Amino acid sequence: MTEQTATEYECRFESVIALPRPKAFKLVVDHPELWWTSPFKKTRGERLDVSIDPFIGGACYQLDGNGQQQVWGTVLSIEEPLYLRIAWQVSQAGEQIADPAAASRVMINFREAGEVTRLEVVHSKFLRHGESGGDYMREMMQPDGWPRILKNMSDAAKAMR
Repeated sequence: MTEQTATEYECRFESVIALPRPKAFKLVVDHPELWWTSPFKKTRGERLDVSIDPFIGGACYQLDGNGQQQVWGTVLSIEEPLYLRIAWQVSQAGEQIADPAAASRVMINFREAGEVTRLEVVHSKFLRHGESGGDYMREMMQPDGWPRILKNMSDAAKAMR
């Protein structure tokens, strides 16, 4: 089950992953191909190679069928197995944002909860996406936004058990 809340330009989600915290962190960071759903308009629905370079300044990217790299984020901070913070470099129109400083922010916290992990996702700074930032935030709260990504993570964790 995914819970969500929102303020003016920030949305929050919580979900439970059926893995202990170290394994949940590895699933998210080391195996994004198991849960990633492309937000890029041109590659939605395609089978993609996906990777997160797990260091500050590392790229979060996908390779499309033609081998073209599309960066969807930049790692701003990371501490295994506690959190991952990235610049979200995808516009509301599904286009790449080249400059991480012009992108919104995503913080994923991994909270230990016995044999499972509680993921807390905060997607903030939507004003960096311009006047339609509020609309973009509401779009990310829809079933095809963060709820879908979190469901994919949960399903991937169940398959890994």
